[in-house]
Amino acid sequence: MEAELLKVSNQSAFSFSIRQDRVPNVNSRWHFHPEVELIYLHRGSGMQFIGDSIKRFHEGDIILIGSNLPHYFKFDKEKHLTGNSSNDNPYSTVIHFYEDFWGKPFLELPENAIIKRALEKAKRGILISARKEPLISNLIKQLSVSEGHSRIVLLMETLALIGSSNSGRLLSSIGFKYNFEESDKYRINLIYEYSFAHFKDKISLEKIAQVANLAPNSFCRYFKAKTRKTYFQFVNEIRVSHACKLLIEDEVSIKQICYESGFNNFSSFHAVFKQITGKTPLTYKQHIIPSSILEG
Repeated sequence: MEAELLKVSNQSAFSFSIRQDRVPNVNSRWHFHPEVELIYLHRGSGMQFIGDSIKRFHEGDIILIGSNLPHYFKFDKEKHLTGNSSNDNPYSTVIHFYEDFWGKPFLELPENAIIKRALEKAKRGILISARKEPLISNLIKQLSVSEGHSRIVLLMETLALIGSSNSGRLLSSIGFKYNFEESDKYRINLIYEYSFAHFKDKISLEKIAQVANLAPNSFCRYFKAKTRKTYFQFVNEIRVSHACKLLIEDEVSIKQICYESGFNNFSSFHAVFKQITGKTPLTYKQHIIPSSILEG
């Protein structure tokens, strides 16, 4: 996909940046940057797009995103639009650093092989649960308030634990490649925003092609070339992700979730949901939800 190059601000007094994001969707666009990104989502949930991976993110997720790997986080609207208390608002710790900020030979040292392994895996994005890896979450919390050389030591320890973790899940597919073309960096964001706003409706090929300022046939070739999936596969993944959210909330019936997620009939919803998640909606509700409550 065509992503926007984002310039990450950095303070000259530090070799890498750490910040607390308390404004949801501050960077809710398809973007990339040369810095590696380590994000700890303390509060909030929504949909994440990393490379060609589309899935929901939840409170307690820790994600390591490699250099120039395109990504996009879209927080759910309900809580941060209605909650007046800061305790209700999503927030995250975000760390940005260049792979070679500690010097090019550093990662070639034999003692740092595990850190190098973590950064190699990060090229596909790594997802870790804070509840499964409390040491990693505690190190990130320490990082956010540390000063001096402790910052570098804590970052090294965090990356080493990520590199040695058996619970980390790779997100983007092994064959994902991104072609950085500056000329149409905004096009994919137009497609995304329209898709988020209208996934519950029937989206015609003619309309989405018009949004992208392409002829329908050209749009199909463009989207498939950039994502290795059809546009309607992409929309179905958004719809299933939204259905997962509704299943977790457990407030409406599965049949109602089908229609509220943009599907026209229950059999189609059932088939697409199982194809994407590997489970039926009922199985997901019965087995995934209890484990998510216990494990985060």
